[in-house]
Amino acid sequence: MTGYAVVLGEALVDLLESSAPDGLVYRPAVGGAPFNVAVGIARLGAPSEFLGSFGDDPWASRLLAFLRDSGVGTGGAVTVPGVSSTLAVTTFQGHEPSFRFYGAPPSYGLYDAPDVDAALVGGAGLLYCGSMCLLAPPVLAAARRAWAIPGPVRVFDPNVRPVVGLNPDVVAEFSTTADLVKLSSADATALWGESPEDAAARLLALGAGAVVVTIGAEGALVAFQADSVRVSPPTITPVDATGAGDATMAGLSWGILTHGLPTDLDGWVALTRVAVHVAGLVCESRGGAVSMPTVGDLRARFGDLAL
Repeated sequence: MTGYAVVLGEALVDLLESSAPDGLVYRPAVGGAPFNVAVGIARLGAPSEFLGSFGDDPWASRLLAFLRDSGVGTGGAVTVPGVSSTLAVTTFQGHEPSFRFYGAPPSYGLYDAPDVDAALVGGAGLLYCGSMCLLAPPVLAAARRAWAIPGPVRVFDPNVRPVVGLNPDVVAEFSTTADLVKLSSADATALWGESPEDAAARLLALGAGAVVVTIGAEGALVAFQADSVRVSPPTITPVDATGAGDATMAGLSWGILTHGLPTDLDGWVALTRVAVHVAGLVCESRGGAVSMPTVGDLRARFGDLAL
C-alpha cells in the first residue's frame, strides 16, 4: 500500500427512477461521482479521505454517515449552515442513466480553497479531482490549490454531464499535469466530438501520463505514450449502469495505491482489467455507492481475475 487517497468533489442525493404497480417511483440513494469514488476505494480496502461541502439537513448527515460507515475519512469535509442537500433526479433509457440536478446553491459547490487541508493532501498517495463540482468557482479554486500541492499521484476525471457541461479549458488545465485521466466515450463526444482514440491522443499530447476511456459495454481504451489497446469487459447481467464510470475510477485508484503507478502499457492494462470488472459488478446492482464491491466480492464473482 502506497498511502491513502484524497477525493475532492461532490456528494449529493440520487433519486433513482423505478417502476411500481401504481406508476413510477423515485428511490433515494447517496451519490455524486467523487463520493462514489471515495467509497469505492475504501470498499476495495485502501484508505480514502473525502474533501467537499455538505448542507445541514438530514440527508447531509446520512451522506457523511455513509462515508464513515464505508471507511472513508471525513475530517476534511465542511458543513454549511442553512443549505439543503442537492438532489439528482435520475431517469433511465434501458440501463443507462441521465440526470437533472436540483438545489440552489448546490450544497457541493461551497467548498473553497481555504478549506483545503494542505497537510492531508500532501501526505496522500493519490489525489482525485474532477466532475461537475468544478463548475462551481469555489470548488474549482479548491481543486486548483489541492492540485498544486506536491506529493500524491494526480488522477482526473472530467465526468461531463451534458445538462450542466464542463469547460474544455478546465479539462485541459488539469489533464496537462495529471498522471492519469479517466473519461468516458460520452465525455469525449461532449467535449470535442472525438472518438476515444482521438480524445486519448489529445490528452496524452497535453501531458497526461496515461489515459483510460470507458466505452460502456465495450470495456475501455487504455493509452500510454504512443500506444493504446482495448480492454474487454466481463460478461455480466446489467441492471443499472449508475456509478459504472466511478467504479472504474475507484478500481484504477485502488490499483495505483496497492501496486504503484504503472510504468508501461502492460501495467496500465492490468489495472484497467481489474477496474472494468469492478464496474461490471456495480452494474449488476442498483445504485452507485451502495453497490461498490469489496475485493472479496470480486473474487467471488470473477474467480479468475488477477488482483
